[in-house]
Amino acid sequence: MFTMLQPPHGLLQLCRVMVVVITLFSSATLVVSYQLHPDEETALKQIVQTLAQGGQPLEVGDACNQSGTLHDMNLSEQDSEANSTLVCNCTLNLNNDSYCHITSLFLKTLSLRGKLPPEMAILAYLENLDLTRNYISGNIPEEWASMKHLTYLSLTSNRLSGNIPQYLGSFRSLTYLSLEANQFSGTIPSQLGNLVNLTDLILSSNQLEGTLPETLAKLNLTNFRASDNNLSGRIPDFIGNWNNLDRLELYASGLQGPIPPAILSLEKLTDLRITDMYGPEFNLTSIPPRVKRLVLRNINLAGVIPGDVWTSGSLKTLDLTFNKLEGEIPGDPKTYDFMFFSGNKLTGSVPDSFMNSGDKIDVSYNNFSRLPSCQYALGINTYRSSSIKNNLSGILPCSGIHECPKSYRSFHVNCGGPDETSGSILYEGDESINGDIAATIYSNKRSNWGFSNTGDFMDDDAKSPGYILRSNYSNEPLFSTARRAAISLTYYGYCLENGMYTVKLDFAEIQFTDDELYKRVGKRFFDIYIQGKREEKDFNIEEAANGSNKTSLVFNATVTDTTLEIRLYWNGKGTTCIPERGNYGPLISAITVCSGQSTYCPEPGEASKTPIVVGAVTSALLLVFLVMGVICWKFYFRDKFMRERDLKGLDLKTGSFTLRQLRAATNNFDSAGKIGEGGFGSVYKGKLSDGTLIAVKQLSPKSRQGNREFVNEIGMISGLQHPNLVKLYGCCIEGDQLLLVYEYMENNSLAKALFGNHNGI
Repeated sequence: MFTMLQPPHGLLQLCRVMVVVITLFSSATLVVSYQLHPDEETALKQIVQTLAQGGQPLEVGDACNQSGTLHDMNLSEQDSEANSTLVCNCTLNLNNDSYCHITSLFLKTLSLRGKLPPEMAILAYLENLDLTRNYISGNIPEEWASMKHLTYLSLTSNRLSGNIPQYLGSFRSLTYLSLEANQFSGTIPSQLGNLVNLTDLILSSNQLEGTLPETLAKLNLTNFRASDNNLSGRIPDFIGNWNNLDRLELYASGLQGPIPPAILSLEKLTDLRITDMYGPEFNLTSIPPRVKRLVLRNINLAGVIPGDVWTSGSLKTLDLTFNKLEGEIPGDPKTYDFMFFSGNKLTGSVPDSFMNSGDKIDVSYNNFSRLPSCQYALGINTYRSSSIKNNLSGILPCSGIHECPKSYRSFHVNCGGPDETSGSILYEGDESINGDIAATIYSNKRSNWGFSNTGDFMDDDAKSPGYILRSNYSNEPLFSTARRAAISLTYYGYCLENGMYTVKLDFAEIQFTDDELYKRVGKRFFDIYIQGKREEKDFNIEEAANGSNKTSLVFNATVTDTTLEIRLYWNGKGTTCIPERGNYGPLISAITVCSGQSTYCPEPGEASKTPIVVGAVTSALLLVFLVMGVICWKFYFRDKFMRERDLKGLDLKTGSFTLRQLRAATNNFDSAGKIGEGGFGSVYKGKLSDGTLIAVKQLSPKSRQGNREFVNEIGMISGLQHPNLVKLYGCCIEGDQLLLVYEYMENNSLAKALFGNHNGI
């Protein structure tokens, strides 16, 4: 066993739980005492020190000198709760010695922070190695290529980086290989096709590029996962030749559609998940005959839903959301544990069997003509007409449920938590709605907001925290809870006055925390939509917080039909196995929605009463305010109205940019990006979020000529179009800021852009 002097954090459990399993020829219990081979004992000591880099030194005693009984080991990733297990075989009788040899080593969920030790290769009879959920960095040592008996290798959830080594192809005995949730980059090496005994290949949540190598066609996998990567090319046809394939998982892999028909005909396929895939529209003509879980989300499916979907004897989970499916649902279809059809073009009536199936079915965002009775309207996430982009009448289908006795100009939500007061604003909580809710809609009866949730956390277990997360580390109530979702989470406000609103979203990453190093490996990505427009793609709370666990985003939104929609969508990216399987998807901590340009907007009666001492206001102070008001009117509002008056008569053929967009594009007008200086202002090089290079001309707010030049320049250039004339993309007018956005001309002059490169000019 290991003996430890002043054990480092995370390794005490390793030493306490170290277990020895001795394989015997007889099934009877037998108490024996064996000794580990000296070479392996020395190597084991070095292995532990290398893995626990920075910790206290360990002393390794006679690791195999324990009693043992016959024990059959099942090495699937969901088995065995023991984090630290050492398995020895003392009956090999190699070279007539009487030593034990290590055959399995499991060091899981221990936050080991070191490197992969080359000395692992000294364990010549090692068959199973599992280092899942640690903080190990570096790459796989080349010395490991000599491990001829290794059959099971899991390096899931670490910080390994660089290219996947080609010499992994030398592990000919491997049957299971998982490199999931690391930082591997480059292409998948073709040498992996030499692993002819391989049944499980798991490469998800890395940064891999390129196509799947054709050499993989030589394999006959039962389990292949390559989600959350940057792969390219079409899903290869050879996957349809893996006749033993049981599970295929390609969430946001980067591969393009359509799905090869042979894959949909695989007879042993029980779990098929492909999401967020580009490619041409294609029809789903059939589903695998034995499939239990079928997730085909946002992959450009068109046509009607095939008939075998409604008659399958094995299907348990069906997700066809955010496609272009048309047609009607049969009158009496078979229902399953989870069924999600949101975001399609389905028509006709919704069967009564769906209405009676509780909160496991979502048919929202379609074009159904018959709405359910009001008794079911809030029981499931029901209907929304897609013909009106921002119309929430589909989510709120029954007249009378949300009659508006008054109009509101704000709403405030503490997501996943109780009612909380911050300053003078009451944030209403939604913590009462939790549990196993795969598709639901909640309406706050006290005021004017609600939310809808869609999705089941797949592969989760009894330890799953559900749809609400709570933090033990934050002292700020609004950031100590969060609501999350497996597919999409939508908050909506209703009975709002029409007009401009400020939307502030508060986030805290309270799941991938620093209390254990291995949790830092977790990554969460999701998209943010406001009023149906995607405002943020691949939003990552940790990156946005820049070292903190909390951050906020502010958006502007327009309400035209008394409703406002905020939707968070999991786009298939990020880890799904930290801190345990089934943890992913968007989450949010608090929402502030206010009319106008301020995020401080308590409704009447909701603000705390602050006494005002009128007698302390002197006439001199009033005079100061009056003078300041006149100055502000003269130098700000009058100029603003003059600009608006001058621009009103122009037929502008330009786009509109926000100051926030241009600050982000120019790194807040960083002087390092300045490419010109003129009498009326400066010009900066910038880059929009879609990669477009721009030149931003920032006119001086102090220049009256600048105001006139701004108006004249837009009017002149927006009316001209020529291949050799620099393009005006748009403008921005916010406060005292006047900005023009041009096409960026690399290594060129405006004269060349205007007159071309003709000789003699």
